[in-house]
Amino acid sequence: MSTKTELEEIFLRKKPVKLLLNLNNGIKYISVLTKETDCTYSHTVKLLEQFQIAGLVEFSKEGRVKFVKLTLLGKSIADNFEVVMRKFSSIKK
Repeated sequence: MSTKTELEEIFLRKKPVKLLLNLNNGIKYISVLTKETDCTYSHTVKLLEQFQIAGLVEFSKEGRVKFVKLTLLGKSIADNFEVVMRKFSSIKK
């Protein structure tokens, strides 16, 4: 499967987009992201590993705590998703 296809499968679902948007607010703990996105810890870690492979996030570790932050590419994609989400919000029913 190509990277393009894999990314389409990831980002055309609610939780991965929500995860990326939460990361757009700054560096976070994985457990905090889990709560903010209403995902299980294992699902969050799996998504973050896919994001890392795609070059969207970086991990850093301080002691036992693992932090996650967006790369420049990840930030760019998250910013674009925020624009799309604002446009969706402005659509009148």
